[in-house]
Amino acid sequence: MIKNAVIAGTFDPVTVGHADMIKRAAEIFETVVVGVFENGEKKTMFDAKTRVEAMRAATKELENVTVEAASDKTLADFARSHDAVIVKGIRNGVDADYEISLAQINREIGDVETVILVSSSELAFVSSTFVRELIKYGKPFEKYVPDGAYEVIKKAGK
Repeated sequence: MIKNAVIAGTFDPVTVGHADMIKRAAEIFETVVVGVFENGEKKTMFDAKTRVEAMRAATKELENVTVEAASDKTLADFARSHDAVIVKGIRNGVDADYEISLAQINREIGDVETVILVSSSELAFVSSTFVRELIKYGKPFEKYVPDGAYEVIKKAGK
């Protein structure tokens, strides 16, 4: 039986939707490792150090959650190194199609299973892209990021 889970993403920045998903996974699994990844397809607003710091601040009250920078391996390798399943969140059908394809790839290349959690309906519209746009245009964004993470992001000066 698998007791460990990994949740991976660029988390640029971490949102209340991410935090909700991590909290829910922490209630299901004994341990949850959050992997803060680089994605060559994305130009991030925040550097890896800030994203890891913001995620640690967002999850500091969850005793069974740890956060790691994870840019040197595939998600499947990262999950295997933690003897874990991958947990992914979906907000809608578009997310579902994408995550199902990735789950099939991770099973094929890494023999790793994926568990999909559906987002809370009140958070389904929140995305990192949405939060970055608010930040870019100087709009209030504090209610869309976890409290501790807000301070880290604000300090980063974006």
